[in-house]
Amino acid sequence: MAVATVSSPKPSRRLPLELIGGWEVGLILFMALLYLVGVFINPVFFGKADALVSVLRDTARVGIMAVGMTFVIVNKDLDLSVGSTVGLVATVFSICFARSHYDLGIVPSILAAVAFGVAVGLVNGFLVTTLRVPSFITTLTMLFIGRGLVLGLTGGKTISYSDKATSDGGWFFALGANNGFGFNNQILVFALVALVGVFALAKTRWGYETYATGGNEMAASYAGIPTKRVRIRAYVLSALCATLAGLLNVAQDKGVTSQYGQGAELIVIAAVIVGGASILGGRGRVLGGALGAMLVTLIDKVLREGIPMTRIVKVGDVEMQVQGMAQLPPGAVPAFLGIILLLAVLIEPWIIRRQVFPRLLARLRGRPLPPLIEVGGVAIEGAQTKGSTASDKALRARGLGKFLARRDAAAIMLTIVLWAVGLYLRPDFWGSIDNSFNLLLSFTEVGLLSIGLTYVIANGDIDLSVGSVLALSGATAAFLMKQLGFDPWSAVFIALAAGAAAGFVNALLTVRFGLPAFVATLGMFYMARGIGAWMVAGRQLSGFSENFNLLGRKLIEVLRYFGIAPEPGSLAYEIAAALSVQTIFMLLVALVAGIVLAKTPFGQMVYATGGNRRAAEYAGINTNRVRFLSLVFSALCAAAAGVIYIAFLRSFNPSAGQLRELDAIAAVIIGGGSIFGGYGTVIGALAGAAVIALIRALLSLQVLLPDGSSFVMPQHWVNVFIGLILITAVLGDIWFRQGDLVGSIRRRFARRSTPAKGSAHA
Repeated sequence: MAVATVSSPKPSRRLPLELIGGWEVGLILFMALLYLVGVFINPVFFGKADALVSVLRDTARVGIMAVGMTFVIVNKDLDLSVGSTVGLVATVFSICFARSHYDLGIVPSILAAVAFGVAVGLVNGFLVTTLRVPSFITTLTMLFIGRGLVLGLTGGKTISYSDKATSDGGWFFALGANNGFGFNNQILVFALVALVGVFALAKTRWGYETYATGGNEMAASYAGIPTKRVRIRAYVLSALCATLAGLLNVAQDKGVTSQYGQGAELIVIAAVIVGGASILGGRGRVLGGALGAMLVTLIDKVLREGIPMTRIVKVGDVEMQVQGMAQLPPGAVPAFLGIILLLAVLIEPWIIRRQVFPRLLARLRGRPLPPLIEVGGVAIEGAQTKGSTASDKALRARGLGKFLARRDAAAIMLTIVLWAVGLYLRPDFWGSIDNSFNLLLSFTEVGLLSIGLTYVIANGDIDLSVGSVLALSGATAAFLMKQLGFDPWSAVFIALAAGAAAGFVNALLTVRFGLPAFVATLGMFYMARGIGAWMVAGRQLSGFSENFNLLGRKLIEVLRYFGIAPEPGSLAYEIAAALSVQTIFMLLVALVAGIVLAKTPFGQMVYATGGNRRAAEYAGINTNRVRFLSLVFSALCAAAAGVIYIAFLRSFNPSAGQLRELDAIAAVIIGGGSIFGGYGTVIGALAGAAVIALIRALLSLQVLLPDGSSFVMPQHWVNVFIGLILITAVLGDIWFRQGDLVGSIRRRFARRSTPAKGSAHA
């Protein structure tokens, strides 16, 4: 009896999923569609082959950085310092190479630049892995330190060497030029780096270790994978890619400006996330990051190029047609990029992990639904505060010891010391009443931001958007009063509402959609500033009514306005002449916020939520509501600071509040707050803000030298000092406050000095 044989169908060949998947194919199709939209909108530019070459050239540097960032994000880390690394590397190369500076050869200049780039990666990796500083704090601090170094080393000026580039190192500068085939050599470099990155992550031990570490670091450690080394390696790779991007920049431009690399970190992170990587770690492909870089660059091109248009201009009785371009106003592009970042991050928890499209397809076909992917915790937020010996001592101490055991005592004492230093250096100026109240004036802005951030940080969250919300609120008030003719108090109310709306979005994304707070507020960081610049079209607005400007004036001017000023020469007159309205407002806000945090049930809920969120929920605390209200309150404080800012300066500048988020975070941490949550006081935050204000004042103080000359520290270096202070404060919190390092060392020496039990005396 013959047995019928049924030939099994040959398995269909599929592309290797380690290299490419459906996500990358979808990106390619979407980019093709977007390019066609560009051709339809602006055929003059996008209808030529040069447009595609231009997009690829501009993609090259972003794509190279995205290759390194993919390793970091797959590791469940983050690198916010890549933009500053690009600027720092380009600056170091330029200083070494330019005839106006050290005039070195091309090879030593490249080696110096690469050494600085590697150093940034090693420092980032060491701080994150060995010293256990959260990655976003580490790299955010490096971002500001790097930016300060760029400003300090360049002096805020352009360094150019186009003449020397033609005679020395032609092979290097050829990397930034077009080749004989009509396209830029940077595209070839990008393709080579992307191919190496694709192979390394998909087909080598480095890649397997990266996926294992990002997927489950503890399990990877038990499997024998050196997870610390893997994470440090990723930071070094990211820094090396940023170094290469910086060198390609100077090869193309034959010079450097102090703005090099500014904002690049957002574009790179957005590119990697758009490319399919998960902010939760363990998933991502280099090809996706490279395509994401191309997509983000293409979106940027479409938004910036504008739409050709023809206007009719009448000159006398003659009508003339004028060709022009309708473009989006300044600020629109960063606002859109911030939105893209947030949408890309939301795709992971709300589309991919919920299996939206596969489950929809299964329903349509009448098949069983695929299981949902298990969503773990967000390890990137870091460990939570576990308390410290110092906290136990604070409960037992009495008198002066009780004060010294407080977490905010160091900031209060440092404020006094810095004040004494200023008095010693310039007793003729520092101790005057006017100078004292002027210091309070400069301290108000950071003080208000730090009050709101105290609640957020005590919750275990972070708000990177406070400086941008300040700018958004100021832009709203200025635009309404100057352009739309609103009365001051209606403009102030709407400006505060705009700030509260930004805080509402932050809270919604963090609490409702489950994004890490630093990711949600990083997106708002760019969106709020972009919308503010968009609103005022990138211009400075001034000329507000005087009754509005009173918010930023001295108290005596307000009393004169209402006709109740005290007599000149009296003590009341002297105080009113020195004290400002904004200082009084800040002190009132601080008083109310301090009482609520220290003496009310809501304040205890804040501490409980930050100390141990799960335990707080078991105790019946609505932790989501506590976090929500704290983020909205932080934005409201920032909005109030924005209104006061434009009243004090009598104008609005789109750069308002720039870098203030670092000052405010540093103020809270210096004042005893913990970046992991559970601690923080308003008085400590104000003391920390006073430390920041005094450091800035001391660095700008004209010091009289014995020979009669004077010296003033260039303000470009201020951000370097503030960044170093912040990282020092975070390390102090981790190792001295929480880890009780001093107590551990003391106990170890005590054990060594104690004779072993059972030993006999000779």
